Amino acid sequence: MSDKRLIHSLLLIVFVVGLSCSLPSAMSSPPTLVIPPADTLAAPPAQSNPVPAAAGSATPPPLVATIMASQHVATPADTAASGKLNYDVESSGTGPEHRAPYGDSYNINLFERPFTQTDMIYLPQLDIATFQLSEDPTWYYVSFDLIGGDMNDPAGINYGVELDIDHDGYGDYLIWGFPPYSTQWLAETVQVLQDTNHDTGGSSAEKSDAVFAGNGYDKVVFDRGQGQDPDLAWVRLNPGVTAAVQFAFKRSLAGNAFMWGAWADSGLHDPAQFNYNDRFAEERAGSPEKSEKYYPINAIYQVDNTCWAAQGFKPTGYEPHLCPSLEPQPTKHKPQPTAESECPPGAICILDLWFFESIEVAPH
Repeated sequence: MSDKRLIHSLLLIVFVVGLSCSLPSAMSSPPTLVIPPADTLAAPPAQSNPVPAAAGSATPPPLVATIMASQHVATPADTAASGKLNYDVESSGTGPEHRAPYGDSYNINLFERPFTQTDMIYLPQLDIATFQLSEDPTWYYVSFDLIGGDMNDPAGINYGVELDIDHDGYGDYLIWGFPPYSTQWLAETVQVLQDTNHDTGGSSAEKSDAVFAGNGYDKVVFDRGQGQDPDLAWVRLNPGVTAAVQFAFKRSLAGNAFMWGAWADSGLHDPAQFNYNDRFAEERAGSPEKSEKYYPINAIYQVDNTCWAAQGFKPTGYEPHLCPSLEPQPTKHKPQPTAESECPPGAICILDLWFFESIEVAPH
C-alpha cells in the first residue's frame, strides 16, 4: 500500500509541475480577433431565381471565424474626397401622405418607392437624397446620403452600385452590399455580380419589356471577400454622416469611363430579376403617385434607385438612364417697351407682350 501511495504522490507532483510550465505561454498568447458566428449574421435574402456562384467555385459561408483582416492586401482610405453631387427625388415631404411627389418613371426603370407594399408606409432608410463619386489612384468611392432611419433594419436592406461599362444602358456589374453594415470598411459583406449575356435591360434598355424572361445578373465574380482579387469591393456606413452609405471598388473593375447609379432595396432585392420593370407589367407593379391610375405600389415595392451619372467621359445626352444636366440654361428675356409708349408704333400688342408685324400693310 505504501508503494502505491508513493507512486501516486510522484505522479501528482509531475502533473502539477507540467501544468505550471504551460501557464506562462498560454497567458502570453496574443489576443485573437473574434468574429460573430455565421448564424448571428444576416445572410443574403432568399431569391426566387438565385444568382449562381462563379463556375468552378464553391459558395462560401457569409462570414466565418477564420476571416482575419490580415488577409487583405489593400484597403480603402479612411477619408474619401468629395465628388460631384447628384440629386435624387426624395419623398420625405409627402411620405406622411403615403405617396411619392414624382420621380417614379416605370418605363425607364427609375423608381421612387421607399414605401411598404400596398399600405404605403414611408421608409426613410430607403430614400436616397444625393449620390456622388470620387477617386484616388487605386479606388473609386461612391457615397449616397439617405433621409434617415436604421440602415441595419431587421427587414434587411441591400444597398448597391450599378455600373454600365460601355454606356449602352445595360448594367454590366452590380456591387451589392448586405447587412450588417458597420462604420469600418468590410469586404465580407459585399458581392460583385456580372451580367454575362447582356439582358439586364431586357430587349431594350430604354423602355419596359414586360414580361421578359431573362436571368439578370447571373454570375458572382466577388463573393464577400473571396474571388480572384479579395480586395475588389468594400462597403461601410460613412462615420462622418448620420445616414450615409459608402462603397469602394477597384478601378480595375470599372475602367476609366463608365456610367453608374445607386440602389436601396429591401423589397424584391433580387439581382437575377434586373431590370425590375422588365419583369412585371406596370398595372401589377403599381405606382407610388396618387395621381397615377395604378396607385398604390404592389409587385415592385420598398426600393429606390437613381439615374446614372457619367464618369470619365463627356456624355452625348442620348445615353439611356443618363442624369439630366444641372447646367443653367440661357434665360429668354422679353423685350421691354420704350418709355415713350407702352406699345411702340408698328407693333401688335397682346396683353403685356408685343411683336413687330413683318408684313407691310398698304395705306388706305
